[in-house]
Amino acid sequence: MLRTRLALVVGIAALVALVLATPALLGILTDWWWFREIGFQVVFTRQLTAEGWIFLLGFVVTAGVLYGNLRIAQRGVVLNPLMVTVGGPAVPQLDLTRALRRVSGPATLVAGLLAGFAAMPLWQTFLQAANRTWFGSVDPVFGRDIGFYVFTLPAISAVLGFLNGIAVVTLIVLVVVYFLRTDIVVHPPRSVRIERSAGLHIAAVLAVLFLITAARLWVVDSANLLYSTTGPLVGASYTDLNATLPAIRFSAIVAVLAAVLVLVGAARDRLPRYALYGVGGYFVVALLGRGLFPTVMQKFVVAPTELTRETPYLLNHIQATRKAWGLDSVEVRELTGETPLTLADLRANTPTLDNVRLWERDPLLQTFGQLQEIRTYYDFVSVDDDRYWIDGKYRQVLLSPRELNPASLPTRTFINEHLTFTHGMGLTLGPVNQVTPEGLPVLFVKDLPPVSSVSLKVTRPQIYYGEMTGDYVFTGTRQREFDYPSGEENVYAAYAGSGGVAVSNIWRRLVFAARFGSSNILFSQDVQGTSRILYNREITDRAQRAMPFLTFDHDPYMVIAADGKLKWILDGYTSTDRYPYAQRLADGTSYMRNSVKVVIDAYDGSVKAYVATPGDPLIQTWASIFPGIFLPLDSMPADLRAHLRYPDQIYRVQTALYATYHMDATVDFYHREDQWQIPAVERATGAVPFLRHIIMKLPGEAREEYVYMVPFTPRGKDNLAAWMVARNDGAQYGRLRVYRLSRQTLVFGPTQIENRINQNTEISRQVSLWDQRGSQVLWGDLLVIPIGTSLLYVQPLYLRAQGGKIPELKRVVVAYQNEVSMAETLDGALAQLFGGETGSRETVPVAAAGGGSAPAADAQTRALIAEARQHYDAAMQAQRTGDWATYGAEIRQLGELLSRIGAGRR
Repeated sequence: MLRTRLALVVGIAALVALVLATPALLGILTDWWWFREIGFQVVFTRQLTAEGWIFLLGFVVTAGVLYGNLRIAQRGVVLNPLMVTVGGPAVPQLDLTRALRRVSGPATLVAGLLAGFAAMPLWQTFLQAANRTWFGSVDPVFGRDIGFYVFTLPAISAVLGFLNGIAVVTLIVLVVVYFLRTDIVVHPPRSVRIERSAGLHIAAVLAVLFLITAARLWVVDSANLLYSTTGPLVGASYTDLNATLPAIRFSAIVAVLAAVLVLVGAARDRLPRYALYGVGGYFVVALLGRGLFPTVMQKFVVAPTELTRETPYLLNHIQATRKAWGLDSVEVRELTGETPLTLADLRANTPTLDNVRLWERDPLLQTFGQLQEIRTYYDFVSVDDDRYWIDGKYRQVLLSPRELNPASLPTRTFINEHLTFTHGMGLTLGPVNQVTPEGLPVLFVKDLPPVSSVSLKVTRPQIYYGEMTGDYVFTGTRQREFDYPSGEENVYAAYAGSGGVAVSNIWRRLVFAARFGSSNILFSQDVQGTSRILYNREITDRAQRAMPFLTFDHDPYMVIAADGKLKWILDGYTSTDRYPYAQRLADGTSYMRNSVKVVIDAYDGSVKAYVATPGDPLIQTWASIFPGIFLPLDSMPADLRAHLRYPDQIYRVQTALYATYHMDATVDFYHREDQWQIPAVERATGAVPFLRHIIMKLPGEAREEYVYMVPFTPRGKDNLAAWMVARNDGAQYGRLRVYRLSRQTLVFGPTQIENRINQNTEISRQVSLWDQRGSQVLWGDLLVIPIGTSLLYVQPLYLRAQGGKIPELKRVVVAYQNEVSMAETLDGALAQLFGGETGSRETVPVAAAGGGSAPAADAQTRALIAEARQHYDAAMQAQRTGDWATYGAEIRQLGELLSRIGAGRR
């Protein structure tokens, strides 16, 4: 009867386990099909195999240790079993000892399963330890290679922690079992009697626990001092090495002695007393040696002379931080002073002025949304900076993919969301500095299907994989796929790519229906054997699933390849929180490299990963774990490699750290006497650090290049101290360079320039006038434009009509040193400041922009207009001072110029 009930219980449990495991098994199967689709099967199999072995090892060790100890504890006959009444007088009493013996097997199996599942997430830790790559540099305290701390130490710590947990659980279980068997008897108030064999068993487990503790102290806790924050910064400080480290090692020795003590106590039948001595002695040493002693030393020995005692450890911290974050390779150039900027300098830097970014991402995204979404179900998610050779000129552009937003479909049904509306269409692309007569951006690529007015061509505009493609879709069904609207009609197309997984048969349809929770997949008559299902289509999620050991930048960007196909580029990071002495981020990260560039085809979803930093030990380790998934960067097509850019996330971290860690002298660093800060731009959502992509000619370089630029100001000050660029073009890609300004020369910083602009009476008057008319004035980002060794500031101004949604570029403000000017064009504002035509080929008047707008005025007419403006300003100044003679002369000259301008236009 009992066996029948037991078999029934086991059968029901197995059925329940199968039901609960079915979704996970289906997920594993569909994941396998997906990994095979993108060619990353090795990632799936290695991860699954590693997780399986770790689970099995955790299960066997845990269940084996617990079951073996329980078998030993429950051997023999209990003379006085503990009986419990669970019912009325007619019900026999329950023998707890016998009941415990019956549940021991199932209980240890459950414990083993839980331990195995808990250990599975450690698969990356153990694979890295088994395939580690040395860094080639050692820590300054123990002399071990950095790879030991990054790869080996976490695995050792995990193993010792796991064994420690098993030992603690085993000890608790043994005490309970022996107590229920009456092998442990408590005699109040202070007497405890333990049967000899039970005492030896408990003492053995307790001794093992002490030995594990000693190993953790000697190996793990000692090494973890390199991440200490006891001193002024991260890393082992004077107190750590002269107080805490000796105390840790002494505690480890005490733990070993405590293990010996409990074994001796058990052998002498005095385990309770000896165990109390061992445990109590260990905790006293830990409290005094690792708690009180370091605190006293820090307060009374180190704090009064902190700089003197901490100097070598500060140097360790500075050097480790600079190396861990790639700051040790920053090139530093000194600028002796700001050379006066002339009209000739501007003309010599015409390509830089041709690419001054007058359109900002937020206003442009709003404009794209109003002018180019065309249908409600299209969305522009973000605007990206890039550069292209267009019609023989190096041009900075802003672009945004036009993606399909299923949430905005007029009717959200299974057919519409998953069979018909399957993809986005093309992109919108325009130069950063041109506008139409209405103040709207000039577009080089626009409309549906995408039409290009320049040398860029889009041959495959469909976007099946993007930033909004979170849900699955089917291709090759009996329903036609919507491609794009054409007037009152719709154009349809059939998917011809290799992306997705073939549906093939009814069994796969059943699996996918269960995976995605939709019976329509199983019963729809439109899905056929030749159909394909495309899933995991959101590009960041797609890359993360393919390479779960990387993290990815928040800003993927689209590129038009030479053949007109659309590609996504994502920046992948390797990182760790185990780099000794290095400064950490809020999430603990102390080392990061942009080691991987991932290219995803927007049409077929193919994933290719290129190693951008081959010297990174972390990516070398992952490449050995997953052979074949990484390609050398040289194998990336040249047309895509030309669009690589230094990633935003790591650059923000590096610039923020460099503001402090450019000081490599410990005294300067300790006092922070030359600490910098990144000026912030106020936004509605808060302050945003000042970082800009620009095309410019760096001082000392022969040609313009695409850089990511950030200025620095002294901490608590507004004047400029230095500026840094991340270079993006050709062989210079990835190099960081800092230009330091002379401390003897005052160079206005962004905040000071913004204040000067706000205080300019003419600008304030014009802004107030627009406000009174009900228009909303939107200031664009202030741009810092290095011209030679001088700095030019440019800020666009937009107007948005009351209740309107389309910002229009109306003015451009230019500031240089103490002078500020505002005009309808950049060229006009420069002419006001420098008194002539700059020679800019692409910066055209608002009322005469390129790309199908009115023709630009010729250079002679614009020069006359600039000269007339100068005479007008001089006349107004003379009027304010009461110099009527000068006023009359300037007005006469102004009139002559206006006559010449009028004659020239007739």
